[in-house]
Amino acid sequence: MKKILSIDGGGIRGLIPGQVLVALEKKLQLKTKDPDARIASYFDFFAGTSTGGILTCLLLCPDENNPQKPKFSAEEAVDLYKNNGDRIFNLSFLSKILNYKSFFNEKYASRPLEHILNQYFGDIKLSELLKPCLITAYDIQERKTHFFAKHDFPKKGDGGDFFIRDVCRATSAAPTYFEAALIRSISGVTYPMIDGGMYANNPSLCAYSEVRNSKGDPTSKDMFIVSLGTGSENRSYNYHSAKNWGAMGWIKPSIDIMMSGAAETTNYHLLKMFSANGNDKNYCRIQPSDLRNADPEMDNASEQNVQALIELGIKTSQDCSDELDKIVDMIHLDMDIVEFD
Repeated sequence: MKKILSIDGGGIRGLIPGQVLVALEKKLQLKTKDPDARIASYFDFFAGTSTGGILTCLLLCPDENNPQKPKFSAEEAVDLYKNNGDRIFNLSFLSKILNYKSFFNEKYASRPLEHILNQYFGDIKLSELLKPCLITAYDIQERKTHFFAKHDFPKKGDGGDFFIRDVCRATSAAPTYFEAALIRSISGVTYPMIDGGMYANNPSLCAYSEVRNSKGDPTSKDMFIVSLGTGSENRSYNYHSAKNWGAMGWIKPSIDIMMSGAAETTNYHLLKMFSANGNDKNYCRIQPSDLRNADPEMDNASEQNVQALIELGIKTSQDCSDELDKIVDMIHLDMDIVEFD
């Protein structure tokens, strides 16, 4: 059985799956009686988009003193958002006063995010991550999807390898929020990238197809997918307002609808694919259906909203406690090694 963990995009709402990961890791530690048990050791393949891509890289980041073990616990991974969310999504004083920057430039400066990513990852490379993984982005020059895949390194060499800080910058370069990322592979080739959420905000179907094409030709009966969402987007748009928005008014709603619609479509297809052969239990989607007191905006990193998102993640973990127990039982079995041709 190939165990796959997939994490959606959603900006600061990454706190929600982050808290689910904290609960899952604690349950693993109780099950194994090992206080140092880490999620990276219990899944074979990882996938992430945007904030989910950053979480994936944190979970798989090797310890400099022991490269075979993860550097960060799930709790430490979530701390990136708890401690730095207000720095990442920080409007300048001038932008607050004039309220014009987001119309003529990106809403937030990318330098604080880049500084934080450098603090966490330094010069660690994609090829050094602990497990096979896939991080989504989109190449705006080539006009094609780009998958940062750790397992591609042996075939592509330095051309397929990147600094993790650049991978995270690329996958989280959400249009209108941050400027496009111009990153460079280890071989020296530059790539202009934007957020992978533009086409795969829920990357679990990408993970499925990647593992499906690995050695052994695994199918849905041979896979177990845990897909973590960042909260169901239930915000509605009034017809009488929307019909007169025009090009400028539709920019933000279009991105919102595109990302949430893509995530829902992926979930729909995976449910159909796994149920078609009676393998429903091999696919688990965890996501709160109601954001409760949290703001749906993916850049609201106010102290009040961060606390609301943390509480929502904890409540989601409590509501899904039985499911998390079943996940622990499943992934606690002997690990398979996902091998790619």
